[in-house]
Amino acid sequence: MAPTLDNYVVAILILLFALPWKAKSMDSHHHGNGVKSLHFALFQHETINKTGYIVVNGVAGPGVSQSTTPFGTIFVFQDPMTVAANRSSKVVGVAEGSSITSGMDGLQSISVAKISLRLKGHKGSISIVGGTHNIKPSDHPVVGGTGDFLFVQGYVRSSPVNLHALTVTYKIEFHLYWPPFVAKSS
Repeated sequence: MAPTLDNYVVAILILLFALPWKAKSMDSHHHGNGVKSLHFALFQHETINKTGYIVVNGVAGPGVSQSTTPFGTIFVFQDPMTVAANRSSKVVGVAEGSSITSGMDGLQSISVAKISLRLKGHKGSISIVGGTHNIKPSDHPVVGGTGDFLFVQGYVRSSPVNLHALTVTYKIEFHLYWPPFVAKSS
């Protein structure tokens, strides 16, 4: 099976495979320098040939597995984001994007994603881009946002929670910051 972002997700990575995680509560701050921040975690659930698909097969390296794809593989996804590691927990967003396997070992990719969120007090999307390692934590810079996330900066860390099931799960930690001119107007 192919990995992704979530991979970020990302993909998002290894220590706590079977723990019954709950989403970290949202932690919002207004810093003395006028910077507003928001920190929280969600879980991305990706099922091959249901929420994620290989659209171009790679050309070299390892075969397709839960954590590898051949070099050059293009993978697209539209994965639900939930408040807990359990797929049946409340869905509060969707991660959609693509990954291109860029490592000959099949474990690394370049990922682009839009994460649409409907959280208590916040609605909009966050755009991320960056390198993903499929079996280790990966940080992805936030490159933009819409709605309540307009002008947001920061990063998203994806860590794998479970890479051994049909549906792979990643923990996605959000570390978001608004510049002072936005914090003053909100």
